[in-house]
Amino acid sequence: MRALTESEIRASFINCTKGEARRLPVPRDLAERPWDDLDFLGWRDLGAPERAYLVADHGGRLVGVALRLTATNRGMRRSMCSLCLTTHTGDGVALMTARRPRSDGDSVGGYFCTDLACSLHIRAHRNPSPDDHYKDPVTVEEKITRTTGKLKAFLDQLQP
Repeated sequence: MRALTESEIRASFINCTKGEARRLPVPRDLAERPWDDLDFLGWRDLGAPERAYLVADHGGRLVGVALRLTATNRGMRRSMCSLCLTTHTGDGVALMTARRPRSDGDSVGGYFCTDLACSLHIRAHRNPSPDDHYKDPVTVEEKITRTTGKLKAFLDQLQP
């Protein structure tokens, strides 16, 4: 992924108003992000832990999505992210939903890594713990292709 600016990020959101996009917290460490290792930019709202945000190149344009964490898996021993197939214990995966643009409450969702660091997980730059990482027999390139394909399918569901 190429490095993004704050204004590009704010302008990319498709499922919130311009005012909401102007007020949402953008990461302060954009200059330090490992852009070459990211397939999408994802972050949590530190002031509102039930909110998260995701920005990705989709169909030749930048698409930002506001997400809500609707459930955590604290009671589960292990859970798997539906994007990157990384397994986590505790609350490492949560159901995140995104309101469809211009809808009256309709939303789509998936079980995603709560840190939204899927790109770093599949490249083994970050692991939840050595014992929790699913031993996937495919190459890193195949993991990237699979993850970006799953992300594309999720974003496709949000298109009007």
